[in-house]
Parts: sequence; structure tokens; C-alpha cells
Amino acid sequence: MASYRSTVPHLHLTRDSRILFQNLTGRAATMHARLSVRTGRTNLVAGTSAKQAGGTHDEFGVPLFASVREAKRHTRIDATAVFVPPVSAADAIIEAIAEEIPLVVAVAEGIPTRDQMLVMSALQSQSKSRLLGANSPGYTSPYGPRLGIAPVAAASRGCVGIAARSGTLSYEAMGATQALGLGQSTVLGLGGDFYPGTRTDEALEFLLSDPATSGIILIGEVGGTMEEDTAAYLLSLPQPPFKPIVGFIAGRGVPSGRSYGHAGAVWNEGVGSAEAKREAWRRAGIRVVDTVGETAQAIKEEMDAMHCLPAEPDWEKRQAATHSA
Repeated sequence: MASYRSTVPHLHLTRDSRILFQNLTGRAATMHARLSVRTGRTNLVAGTSAKQAGGTHDEFGVPLFASVREAKRHTRIDATAVFVPPVSAADAIIEAIAEEIPLVVAVAEGIPTRDQMLVMSALQSQSKSRLLGANSPGYTSPYGPRLGIAPVAAASRGCVGIAARSGTLSYEAMGATQALGLGQSTVLGLGGDFYPGTRTDEALEFLLSDPATSGIILIGEVGGTMEEDTAAYLLSLPQPPFKPIVGFIAGRGVPSGRSYGHAGAVWNEGVGSAEAKREAWRRAGIRVVDTVGETAQAIKEEMDAMHCLPAEPDWEKRQAATHSA
């Protein structure tokens, strides 16, 4: 029987993927939809709006529906960006899950923990939808759509996959890979909540299988067990991964019991410390660096050493080739 884990491949989107924005007429959704559409790679086909359902969005010219169910009845949807306030975000996410939207991307910060648990229960009871977020910058592909709030200027076509619990640190890694000419294949903002829809080991599973990704940067932080679970996943593989992985753990100076920015970034003695996570990653074969700014140079060195830095300078051509194979 299929499980939620089987939805990891749904993290793959292309410029042809059909995108829905929930609450499209809201200020934040409209602004970020505008930025995404202007990239020329985000195929926005519909939106939801409680107040303007039945009409057409003035700026984007796409139909507005009262619900995800109604939108799906009229058009195919491959992914949805949930731009709904925290108090209502869980209901919006669960609605998309109920309609079996393959990828649900949620950016809301401050979803109540009880609501997060309801979302996790809905996710784990099915095998059709994958959630990225919440409390996340979302999904960014320099070859495909942007669903979320990540800076457009930092995205550049390339071969490095990035998965990060921290949005700000993911932006820094994007900028560093861009500056070295490596660029990115996909950037996954996992989010800083206690119960993220996609965990680090699941993001790593996707990036290891993605033919457009040659090297991987993982950005973790204190609190929880996601980094330890990622190390356990790597050690459980029948053979070492054929792609180099570089990691950075934020929060080395955070005292025990103190939250580090995110609700999920808090550790207690013996559990979830930065040093314990760094050591777990080293044992699993991840090259651990001391600052996020070092990740790009480190992954370049590792790709050079493993002879997996692509020679093809035409990233657009390479991406098309890998996903048509």
C-alpha cells in the first residue's frame, strides 16, 4: 500500500506544470504571483478567492474559483501555492490535500501547533499529495515555477540542489552558488515549524534522484531530529550516494532550551544540539562547513573531486535533456 513517502517525486515541477494560487486576490499572493509569472516559467492557470469567485483576475487573466474543488473541476492542477493567513492556512492546506493536488506549497508563518498536527494527520493518511512548508519560502526552480517568496534575483540555472530549514540561509546559499557560476537545479524551503510537510531526508531523497542535480547543499539547524534522520537515511542506503553533499548546521551558539528564530529550532541537553547534528552528518559522509557562505565553494570542490561537475554550460539545454530522457 502506498504511503505519504511515495509522494516525494511530486517535488519535481517544470515550466509546463499547471499552478493554482489559493487566495490569489490577497495582497501577498498577487505580488508574489506577479514576480513568479514575470520569470516566464510559472504557468499560472487559476486562483481561488472568497470574494471574487466567478470572475477573472484583473492582472493575470486567469479564472477565480470559490474553492480548490471547483478549480480542479474546471482545469488540471499540478501544484498550488497557499497564500492564506496562519489562522486559516491549515484548512486551505487540508482542502488541497482532499482534492489530491500533487504538490502543496505553504508559506504561512505562525500556524498553530494543533493545526500543524491536523495537517500532518491528513498527509500521513494518503498518498496523492506532498506538502512543502509551512513557514517556508517555498519552491524555486530556475528552470520551472516559483511558488513562494524566495528572491527571484538569487535564482540562476545550474546544477546544485538546495534544501534548507531556514529561508534566509537558503537565499545566502543561492547567492553563493550563483556567484561561483554553479547555479541551482531546485531550491526547497522546508520551513521552520515543528511539523514540516517535507523533512530533510525526504528532500535529500528527491535531490539524489533528480537528474538535473549534480551536487547537494543541506542547511539544518538546532532542534528536532531531522538532521539525525537524514544521517540515518544516508547510512541505510545500499551504497554511498553518487552525488556529493555539503551541509551547514545553524545555531551552534544557541544555549540549551532557547528558541533559535523558528518554533522548531530549540534544543535541550543531549537532544538536537548543533554539534551532535554536525557529527551525525560527518559520520554519514556529508562534508560539514562552518558558515553557510562556505557551502558553494565546498560543493564545487566536492563535485570536482568526484568528477561530477557538468561540462555543459547550456543549463537550459541540459535540464530539457535530463527530463525528456
